[in-house]
Amino acid sequence: MANKSKLWYLENFNLFKGLDQESMMTLSKIAVDREIKKSEPIYFAHDPSNSIFMLKTGRVKLTRTSPDGKEMILALINPGEIFGELAIYDDSQRTDYAIALDKCMICAISRDDFNVFLEKNPELNLKISKLIGFRMRKFSKHIEDLVFKDATQRVVSFLLNLAEEQGKKIGEETFVKPFLTHQDIAELTACSRQTVNAILTDLREQGIINFDRKKLIISREAELKKLS
Repeated sequence: MANKSKLWYLENFNLFKGLDQESMMTLSKIAVDREIKKSEPIYFAHDPSNSIFMLKTGRVKLTRTSPDGKEMILALINPGEIFGELAIYDDSQRTDYAIALDKCMICAISRDDFNVFLEKNPELNLKISKLIGFRMRKFSKHIEDLVFKDATQRVVSFLLNLAEEQGKKIGEETFVKPFLTHQDIAELTACSRQTVNAILTDLREQGIINFDRKKLIISREAELKKLS
């Protein structure tokens, strides 16, 4: 039953769509399931890059810490995504931290095992290269937002990106579940928690969004976009 469950999850990763059943069974054998508690680190900066990870359930944040100890979230990883993928091509030390935002279930595959798997499934190389390129573009856009936009624009851009990636359209409204804490949004947008709280509260008072600890609702997306 455990193997069936693992295989089912792996088959639902976009990266592995199109692989034959034999390849998927091989992948299932070399992947090791791990349960991660909320707020528990999965890897640290300066750890050796000897594994890649696939997120089955929960959410993971990728962060970096400045010399003065300030944390900045680089990206959020959602179910069905891989992370730590640079280990495939580079065995040097990690440069970021991966930390569980929720209770998570992940699959870990050693770098050596995955590279052997890639040799037998070379079509995956192109998909992984595209994935890395997409991540780099997202990081670049994120840095541009931090440099060139004010606090309100950064928070609004974050909400719009979150809705695009995770939102579900119901009528004229977009629902995002689960939502993030104000502290997490602050770390993603280089704002203080108090600033994030003030911006979100103002948007709610204008009737543009609504939110609680579990969800975000964007009611007037066109108006929100004008603020980004």
